[in-house]
Amino acid sequence: LLLRWRRRRALWRKVAEAQERQELSLVRMEAAAQRFREQHPSVKVVSVLSLPLPELSKKLRDGSLPLDHVFYAYVGKALQIATETNCITEFLQESETQLRKAKLMEKQGLLYGVPVSIKDSIDCQGHDSTLGFIKNLNKPAAEDSVVVQVLKRQGAIPFVKTNVPQSLISYDCKNLIFGQTRNPLLYTRTPGGSSGGEGALVGGGGSILGIGTDVGGSLRFPAAFCGICAIKPTGKRLSKRGVMAGVVGQKAVAAAVGPLAKDVESLALCLRALLCEDMFSLDSTVPPLPFNEEVYSSTKPLRIGYYETDFFTMPSPAMRRAVRETKQLLEEAGHTLVPFELTNVDYVIFNYCVRGMFADGGSSFVRKFKGEMEKGGMGLFFWLAKAPHWLKTLLSWISKPFVPRFSSIIRSMKENTVDEVWSLHHEIEDFCHQFISQWKKLNLDVMLCPMLGPALGIGYPAKLSVAVSYTMLYNALDFPAGVVPVTLVTDEDEEQLKGYKGYYQDWWDRTLAKAFCGSVGMPVAVQCVALPWQEELCLRFMKEVETL
Repeated sequence: LLLRWRRRRALWRKVAEAQERQELSLVRMEAAAQRFREQHPSVKVVSVLSLPLPELSKKLRDGSLPLDHVFYAYVGKALQIATETNCITEFLQESETQLRKAKLMEKQGLLYGVPVSIKDSIDCQGHDSTLGFIKNLNKPAAEDSVVVQVLKRQGAIPFVKTNVPQSLISYDCKNLIFGQTRNPLLYTRTPGGSSGGEGALVGGGGSILGIGTDVGGSLRFPAAFCGICAIKPTGKRLSKRGVMAGVVGQKAVAAAVGPLAKDVESLALCLRALLCEDMFSLDSTVPPLPFNEEVYSSTKPLRIGYYETDFFTMPSPAMRRAVRETKQLLEEAGHTLVPFELTNVDYVIFNYCVRGMFADGGSSFVRKFKGEMEKGGMGLFFWLAKAPHWLKTLLSWISKPFVPRFSSIIRSMKENTVDEVWSLHHEIEDFCHQFISQWKKLNLDVMLCPMLGPALGIGYPAKLSVAVSYTMLYNALDFPAGVVPVTLVTDEDEEQLKGYKGYYQDWWDRTLAKAFCGSVGMPVAVQCVALPWQEELCLRFMKEVETL
């Protein structure tokens, strides 16, 4: 007991030190912003912050807007949003040195002078990538991740790191070290996760461009919940070198690195900048596919598949309305909309996603929590991963008639043999080819899909792990998928929510109905999907939706 007490004290000391560093970061940001305001009292910060990224970057490159005006305007705004939402874990002090060096740069990249926020799990030299784990504190990265290196070579200035949920396997944003991040639009709501700090900071206007990751919706949830745009590219379109994963080594569910921004044009500019020779030479596993301008700027009418529900997670009234209204606007604009029938999503979620990510029975996932004082919002998965095989089998059998989804999750958490893992990967490949065949049979260009929303109350994502079905499907398929906010929750949506039952009418469905409540005025997005390696077409479709 004494040894355990001493160990816990040592852990709490590490947490306290990290929190002090976080506090010091905010103090430094305040001092830097204050110093700039005193030296340049005539700078109109509001007009700088109101510029969209394409216009801002153009002014920075042609010299009509000084770099430090933009940098310190965003440092000040980021500080305000961090104070309100607790989204920043660290101010990257070297960004001020980089700012001074940028002024002397002869070659100006596409993101010259643009301040960029970086998710905690993406390595920045000299800084921790904690994933919300105490054990990862005081272990600074030896070098920048490839994506950060390319950003810097394009002239961007990474200036803060942002908060994540412990382990990243969550769509909330809370850990024991830095605490809970709140939604900038409504503080009682989650900003989504796992790129939740990015969603809150960009959504609140404290960053004009953020870089995050996505393994089940981790870019798309924060964007949808905070009323901004994001794209999850095909898994290998951008380098993942130097990017920490929640579950290391699993190949069933493809993770991706991607941007978050206020509008689609900003996402396109970011991908244009990242898909350059530097990206392909720093990581030769990334296919050398530069940004296809012709596809992105095309105006030919699209043939668009759509569905209103996946028959697994019943959409909220606002989600259904968002798809219907977007479909109608697209048809009026001259595009062809074709119904797409989704089947067996429950099988995909349990057998491909849950079983694929925890194919070792969850033992590697459990090891990550060894020596930690908290299990985050992963209590159920953690407990199931630790349970012996006979107990899982018994529980699955007993619960099947009453709670079939719970039974399926338990069954998916069993330890697999190597042969079973290979069979699973083969099955996922087959599923992907079948899905593409169905897509091509209908001669589709892109797909319009629902996106979970509005933002759930803080704490609800931990109880609603099953609600990731709309996003996780496209990680299993490894298709590019982006989100665009299209509407706000109305009083009528709220009224219709009273009749929300769900497809299973189980505890999860009842909890989801409560989680959606009280959201009038909150944003709701749709999801735009394209075939693998067609990010430019996905962005073109997102731009169309955004414009309409």
